[in-house]
Amino acid sequence: MSKIIELFGKGTHNRSVDWQGVIGAQRCAYTNKRCYKVRKSNPDISIGTCSVLYGKVPEPVIICPVRLIERRQIFTDCFHLLTTHEPGNELHIIPEVSIPGGSVDYFLVSVKDGKVKDFVGIELQTLDTTGTVWPERQRMLETLGISRSDSAEESNKTFGMNWKMTAKTILVQMHHKVQTFEHLNKKLVLVVQDKLLSYMTKEFKFDHLETPALIGDSMHLHAYKMDNAGAGDYKISMSSRLSTDADGIGMCLGLQAEARVELEQILIGLQTKLSDRTLFQAVGTPDSLV
Repeated sequence: MSKIIELFGKGTHNRSVDWQGVIGAQRCAYTNKRCYKVRKSNPDISIGTCSVLYGKVPEPVIICPVRLIERRQIFTDCFHLLTTHEPGNELHIIPEVSIPGGSVDYFLVSVKDGKVKDFVGIELQTLDTTGTVWPERQRMLETLGISRSDSAEESNKTFGMNWKMTAKTILVQMHHKVQTFEHLNKKLVLVVQDKLLSYMTKEFKFDHLETPALIGDSMHLHAYKMDNAGAGDYKISMSSRLSTDADGIGMCLGLQAEARVELEQILIGLQTKLSDRTLFQAVGTPDSLV
């Protein structure tokens, strides 16, 4: 059985897929644009791997953060954190907004008369791999009868999961960023797969986090699991919600909180990016996501 279970957003065990067309188009099913993960040795080729089977008892592990925006569910699951949102306000999804000390993957924004009324920051984190998934990908294509541009399927090179570095890096980032949001009385959400959250709870101090999450906390963790959707496909669904505050994330790492920024800097960054393209859509693909 191939360890590559999703390619360009399609389940590799779904034989009804036109794989020749999918491989040729190199388009991500979640953004409807070319997959951004390309080979360093040949930027014209997108790798396209969304999730893989990994572990002693192989289970699906998501390795591409874009995989998490399936059906826009992660954004819908943050609506309740827009505590000053009112009926009639527009909802926007704005990607890559810089704040002092870094940037945030997405902002879910409540807008009235062109003015930002409320916002929630949303960070995505999936597992980073070690080694290379390319030979495994090419072996998968071989089983589908797809021609390859190389003979990488004959390689014995493999890949692993960088659990420790992935977990520590994102916690350090959250430690810095959540202080900004807490100072502004706003919410920051970290979206991860349940398997990554499980690792984090074992390797770091997590017993002080609230579960289920408290809406008043500044830092929220939303974990999603991979469910079998039939015909060889998968879908994500909410697994658990935890919450804490800036000091709580510091406790996870054994650190103390620091840093402050002004609300005006974030509001300016958000409002300059508001457009019809960022308007939240319940159906279809908002242009802001592509």
